[in-house]
Amino acid sequence: MTNPARHHAGPRHAWVAATITAAVAAASALAPGASALPSAGPPSAVRPAGNRSPLAGTTIVVDPGHNGRNGRNPKALARKVYAGTGLWKPCNTVGTQTAAGYPEHAQVWDTATRLATVLRAQGARVVLTRADDRGFGPCIDRRAAIGNQARATLVVSIHDDGNLSPRARGFHVIHSPRMAGGPAVQQRSERLAVAVRDAFASGTGMPRSTYVGRGTALSRRTDIGGLNLSTVPAVMLEAGNLRHPRDARLLGSAAFRQREAVALAAGIRRYLGR
Repeated sequence: MTNPARHHAGPRHAWVAATITAAVAAASALAPGASALPSAGPPSAVRPAGNRSPLAGTTIVVDPGHNGRNGRNPKALARKVYAGTGLWKPCNTVGTQTAAGYPEHAQVWDTATRLATVLRAQGARVVLTRADDRGFGPCIDRRAAIGNQARATLVVSIHDDGNLSPRARGFHVIHSPRMAGGPAVQQRSERLAVAVRDAFASGTGMPRSTYVGRGTALSRRTDIGGLNLSTVPAVMLEAGNLRHPRDARLLGSAAFRQREAVALAAGIRRYLGR
């Protein structure tokens, strides 16, 4: 495993932070708690200076976890599907929520659509694994298949954690060391995880996880079907712990979700060297 510390700090880290700061400033009209998405014609600040289409020619799959009506069909939700590495797991889950009832599926859907807007403004073709937040699924195996069939440049799955420990807060990024794409894809996924980790930390202010990754905010797991079954580079972001009050306040803010989106786009560009 690559030493994550070697990928932290330095001039490139400062460049990411400066780019994100400029982009978020353009979205400052979004007050915390607002629900409006960015307009169809996003401000030019979401595009980095210089090359206005740095992601031209790429296909980015954005996978917002869960779905708004997963809980209405428990039998279908519990149906076992193959998750790779010899595992069979439920099709999907309902996700977590804040103590006040703000659900993970809504938080990650809003973040994902904001990210899609930013990426498209930078020239990427974007594929979302679900069309809205009012449906069921798709199952974890189908989410991986969407990325594979799109021959995606990369996949970013967006989730929030639901750890009940009062000391558990912060974000982490998951990658799999046993992917359908083999060693080369696994190595690229680890590099993507580091790039996303660095950009997310500098661009959002969410601290690194206090309970996963021993300070690295990186987690190697072999039980995540959407990663195991991928033939293209793929990572999963746990953007914070919705059960922790400080994380919940951040994740519940529309301004923060915009920062998430811009930071993730910066991490993607950093990984691609663009």
